[in-house]
Amino acid sequence: MAHYGDVSSRADLPSTPPRFASRGAFTRDLEAETTAYFEGSGRARRDSPRMYVKGVVMMAWLAGSWTLLVFGARNGVEATLCALSVGLAIAGIGMSVQHDGNHGAASKHAWVNRLFGCGLDFMGVCSFIWRQKHNICHHTFTNIQGVDHDLDFGSLARLSPEQPRRPWHRWQHLYLWFFYGFLLPKWVFHDDFVVLRSRYIGGHALTPPSRAKLAAFTGWKIFFVMWAIAIPALFHPLWQVLVFHLVACFALGATLGTVFQLAHCTRDAEFPAVTPGRNMGEWSVHQLATTVDFGRSNPILTWFVGGLNFQVEHHLFPKVSHVHYPALSRIVERLAAKHGLQYRSQASFFGAVVAHLAHLRDLGRPVVVASGVTRHATTLAMGGLEIDAGE
Repeated sequence: MAHYGDVSSRADLPSTPPRFASRGAFTRDLEAETTAYFEGSGRARRDSPRMYVKGVVMMAWLAGSWTLLVFGARNGVEATLCALSVGLAIAGIGMSVQHDGNHGAASKHAWVNRLFGCGLDFMGVCSFIWRQKHNICHHTFTNIQGVDHDLDFGSLARLSPEQPRRPWHRWQHLYLWFFYGFLLPKWVFHDDFVVLRSRYIGGHALTPPSRAKLAAFTGWKIFFVMWAIAIPALFHPLWQVLVFHLVACFALGATLGTVFQLAHCTRDAEFPAVTPGRNMGEWSVHQLATTVDFGRSNPILTWFVGGLNFQVEHHLFPKVSHVHYPALSRIVERLAAKHGLQYRSQASFFGAVVAHLAHLRDLGRPVVVASGVTRHATTLAMGGLEIDAGE
């Protein structure tokens, strides 16, 4: 997810850290049925041949697109198409390769997961920092303001009802899509350095990096600049390289930013408020409440986004290869109904985009106070008419 605020800020950290209850009936049933799904059929949770093939295909896509961009494009149109292809290929690696690797979901062998996880370092983003920011802060405390750092866009956007509203948020459902496009350069050249300097991600203390990790941090940054900018600049004017580098980055950022937001920052998801001493209930039930699937019947979408359209299943089974998510979703949905829980899902990618846009618009509207009740909206329905409450 993109972050546009102060990635080291601790101001919004809840005074009492959230706590989750012990495993309940839903969790126990879920564990039993998923164990039966794997062990009853001899399926491997990780090390899927399809995952290895996908890794090769994604890297070949990027290598081919980059080669055509640097050595084959003959005009601006061809260069633009190649740059867009580079951006989409990197997005595919980010969603389908490094994501499983950095969750330990690609293989039972640590070195294979590390190899897959290096796909993120190849993109210029420090995987050591990302694993702590994503796996710990986001996956454990999903949609909890002050702990889930994926909600932090600073003053640029309001993604949670707990965040303060600014006047310009009224148009965030229009302008935020543009800023998603700058996700990669912000990660690479800003966020990683801020976290490394402060040693904090929100309220979470960064595990002190070893000398080897610090060396890797520096080496991967240099490597990214070399393949993405320096080598192409040997064959083309630097200004052209930078222009098409930004085209590729924008395609990547717009894709990643949109896909990541559709699962949590949407009208369908909940944003639990944390009060001192409050028990958040079962962790698995919390994931059902704060996470939304989308486009589950679209195999092309599922392949490209690495199963991240099955976000509920990803949050419940982060160490299981994403190739199993479609089958696991049927188990989760059935058990949710059995236990009277809501399974949140949008039928299509377009429907999820609309729900995210509606969420941005809802939270960007001025606060209306009526009959002593505060709610987030700009309109009051009166006799079938909508009256703008103004700023």
